[in-house]
Formats: sequence, structure tokens, C-alpha cells
Amino acid sequence: MYKNRRIAVVVPTYNEARHVGGVLRAAPEYVDHVVAVDDCSTDDTPSAVASVGDARVVALRTPENQGVGGATMLGYRRALEMACDVVVKMDGDGQMSPEHMHLLLDAIIEQGYDYAKGNRFLAGDSLSRMPRHRLFGNVVLTFLNKLASGYWHVFDPQNGYTAISADALRRLDLSSIHQRYFFENDMLIALNFHNARVRDVPVPARYGDERSDLNPFHAGLTFPLLFIPRFWRRIYQKYVLRDFSPIALFLFAGLLLFAWGVAFGAYHWALSVLTEHVATTGTVMLAVLPLILGFQLILQAIVLDIQETPK
Repeated sequence: MYKNRRIAVVVPTYNEARHVGGVLRAAPEYVDHVVAVDDCSTDDTPSAVASVGDARVVALRTPENQGVGGATMLGYRRALEMACDVVVKMDGDGQMSPEHMHLLLDAIIEQGYDYAKGNRFLAGDSLSRMPRHRLFGNVVLTFLNKLASGYWHVFDPQNGYTAISADALRRLDLSSIHQRYFFENDMLIALNFHNARVRDVPVPARYGDERSDLNPFHAGLTFPLLFIPRFWRRIYQKYVLRDFSPIALFLFAGLLLFAWGVAFGAYHWALSVLTEHVATTGTVMLAVLPLILGFQLILQAIVLDIQETPK
């Protein structure tokens, strides 16, 4: 136990035979259960898990390859069945340092947060050792996540080193969380529906010879498309359905005005190019004024949304 709390660590694995054994053996003594979830690996990962020889290790296997999100959800369910108070999620590739686990746990146990996640951007020289393509992609996805999740104070949403209280975990519909690499972002969006308090914790990453199965190009194309419907669902759920808010009014009116300004202005610009038609001052104002006013309303909606961030 850690500070009178039962702790479970969920380790989703897929073809991590070289690293997962070391990850499981390095679990701190205060951890009560280590749930290793094999996501239908094609290498010797199951044997590596079985060879650990630690009574705390519970080995599970998904019925079919579901992705890291699906494997993690299976581990979460088992941790709840074992009546754990806090559940930590670590990857099986050895990038996450077990000696920093107590920082995540303290955020939950002592500071009262519902969810704590590692942030490599706050962890000293860890940022300088991050591969450049990961750094750029993380910055872009962080902004999209802020917009979709409503957690504007959170950075590095791709970081999978997390801790969540059992109470917060029970409130989530785990079956609706994305099953693959998008699940870390989807967790934050789902937590916002319940006004869960989230904290960033400075935790450095360790980069070695592990190989990531996440394709940056594929993520760059698919993740933004996944953010869009989740953004609108959050706006509808929080600011229309549950409690109608000026945020929704400003956002919808601003988008309509902005879209009108862009469409009307583009139409007359094209008309002037193709037919040498000269737009009048009134025509220009009918495009510019809605454009400016719409932008201001959208900006105001974002500012109010930032103020609504659960802290």
C-alpha cells in the first residue's frame, strides 16, 4: 500500500518481450498489483511476463488485438475488480521511470486530483532528448487536445504515464474510450464530461532502443479527425444540454458570422477576378464586419471555456 491506498499498475504490452520483464520487476514495493495485459503479441511477450516470478503480477490477454487503449481498459476493469484505490498506467517499453510514480500518486492522494499525468515538457532536460518529430507532433496535438478536451492547462496529452482514482475511473464509460493510440486524448475528453480535476506532473521520459508502433504520419491525419466530433460533443453536453451557456451562443454565432464573411468575401473576390467587377465599399463591409465580429465572438468563447477548466 501507498499512504493507506491500494495501488494497481496496468501495463499494456504488444511485442515487448525485450522490455516488459524489466518493467514489471521494477514496480515499487508499495504497489499491490501489477496487471500485465498482452494485446495478442506475436513474439515471446507472454513468456517474458510469466518469467517475472512476482506474485503481484496478474497476466491478462485480450481476445484479439485491440490496441493500447483496449488493452488498458481491460487492465482498468481488473484493477477495479481488485478494489484498488488508485490505478497507474505504464507502458511496457521501459520509457517510464518507476521512481517517479510517487509523484503521480501524491497528486491523487494528497492533492485531491482525479487524474494525474506525466508531462515531459516540465521535466528538465527530458525535452532536449525528445526526438524532433515527436516534439513537433506533440505541440500540434496538444493544442488540438486543449480545444477538444477543455483542459487548457494540460500539456503533453500523448504521455501515457498516468494515475487515476478508482472513483473517477468508475464514472467513465470505459467501453466508449478509443481503443488505439488516441485513447490518452480520449481519456481527457471523457474526464471533462464529469468535471474531473486533472494535474500535470513533471516526469522525464527515457529513450532507448525501443520502437514505437505509432506512425506519426498516420496520427497526423487521423487524430485531428477524431478530435472534431469529440469537440462538438463536449460543447453540446456541457454548454447546451446540461446548462445553456453564453459559450455556446458566442461560439455558434461567431462561426456563422465568420463563415458568412469568408464565403461572401471569397465570392465577390472571385467575381472581381473573373468579370473585372469592382466591389463597392458596402460590399466590402458586408464581408469584413461579420468576419471581424465572428472572430471576436469565437475568441471570447475560447476565453470563457478556458475559465471553465476544472482545476
